[in-house]
Amino acid sequence: MTTAAVRPAGLGNVWTLPGVYAPQADTHLLAAALQAEEIAKGTDVLDVCTGSGALAVLAARMGARVSATDISRRAVMTARLNAARAGQRVRVLHGDLTGPLAQQRFDIVVSNPPYVPTPPAHRPRKHRSSVAWNAGHSGRQALDRICAHAPNVLHPHGVLLIVHSALCDADETVRRLADTGMRSSVTHRARVPFGPVITQRLPWLRAQGLLHPDEDTEELVVVRAERN
Repeated sequence: MTTAAVRPAGLGNVWTLPGVYAPQADTHLLAAALQAEEIAKGTDVLDVCTGSGALAVLAARMGARVSATDISRRAVMTARLNAARAGQRVRVLHGDLTGPLAQQRFDIVVSNPPYVPTPPAHRPRKHRSSVAWNAGHSGRQALDRICAHAPNVLHPHGVLLIVHSALCDADETVRRLADTGMRSSVTHRARVPFGPVITQRLPWLRAQGLLHPDEDTEELVVVRAERN
């Protein structure tokens, strides 16, 4: 397992429309995990919750055939523009998680889904930019669905790489993936300063027992799972 400071992962010059999640520490950590995989020309990669499309473009640069999905139409437009600006071919579809490509199979699925634990008063709305991070009370609203559906879109021996905050319980992610028959473990960890959303929610997160009073950084994790 790799534990280190998050370093820029050569994602290039990424542009985002207002309200679209821009590459941050979690994006770079997941990019490092993606770069550790063996991607040859013709490897089929799916980027779920693509946001800016940064990871999709990186996979295309590595030689993969890339598809990407996002529930936000602004994110879809942003990802298409970033792929065009980078001179890379990426098929970007509008839709919920793996839904638009449920009948296809991939060698690698990567995802940086919404994962911030969210008070009931801040439940995500599809027309708001907060849909990029709000993820229900436990932060697992999207995570649990991805864990459940990932084997259905992977080839045998295909790999899922998913990044999220340790606030969402990495052991739970590993357990849920194991329940689907996938071999899974945490492969990358990093400590980062609290971002603006977490900072705003610190009193609530501590009241829920998700953060200890003395914690002043957030741990990010990448879980890698392989289908049998």
